[in-house]
Amino acid sequence: MSENATTDVVLPPVSLQQARSDAQLIEIWLHGRSPHTRRAYAGDVARFRAGISKPLPLVTLGDLQNFADSLLNLAPASRYRALSAVKSLLSFGHQLGYLPFDVGRALRLPAVRNQLAGRILSEGAVHRILNLESNARNRTILLLLYASGSRVSELCRLRWRDVQANGAGAQVTFFGKGGKTRTVQLPGSVAGLLNAQRGGASDNEPVFRSRKGAQALQPAAVFRIVRQAAHEAGVDLPVSPHWFRHAHASHALDRGAPIHLVQATLGHASITTTGRYLHARPKESSSTFLGL
Repeated sequence: MSENATTDVVLPPVSLQQARSDAQLIEIWLHGRSPHTRRAYAGDVARFRAGISKPLPLVTLGDLQNFADSLLNLAPASRYRALSAVKSLLSFGHQLGYLPFDVGRALRLPAVRNQLAGRILSEGAVHRILNLESNARNRTILLLLYASGSRVSELCRLRWRDVQANGAGAQVTFFGKGGKTRTVQLPGSVAGLLNAQRGGASDNEPVFRSRKGAQALQPAAVFRIVRQAAHEAGVDLPVSPHWFRHAHASHALDRGAPIHLVQATLGHASITTTGRYLHARPKESSSTFLGL
């Protein structure tokens, strides 16, 4: 054989199967998701497995359809999430070679009414909520939710090391959904209120502490603060912390903020998600051309 001759190396066939049991597949599928998503998806899949009483490789489309029918007593959004979780798991299992077929691909998901428009507060309502909150800490919480568009879990995880002066304002680094980190610039008015809450706190202490000690404020406590503030402001709606995130996106777009900037501030993976706010409260429609 000459020096330049080459030989083909025949590699043994590689198996795509990377899970050996239903439980192992589910654990791999849930890996890296947020604690909240893990709990929700694990509960949905556990409900499905209890209903079919058979290993996942033996699941048929009929099993999925029967499961879907068993969820008719749930709210449409809950049904959609449960079925989406099961479809995602079955697709993932097929990709790994654990499941012979992706039977979930043929399952139709229920239609879910888009209720985003009803959850966007007007600028007047937001400012009324902010201005009538007399507690300095609670007002700072409300203002930061609105100014940063942060999720309540992100706000509760904030430590003082995540807040840094930046010119006349401040920048806040959020550790967000899916383990992603983003930095948001805050105006001086918000930065001033935020820094006033620090006192002598060290970098490692939470920005918002519970009333009972040095522990970080919990999302449930923020929910109560928001609901009470809305009530005091005469806003007779089931306002939650996430409504301030919706308001941030909608109001920023209304005032001419570039959609890609709103996307980056909110940490949306897709600009399509941010675009929902443009369609939720459109400024124009073809009806204006009818001469009515």
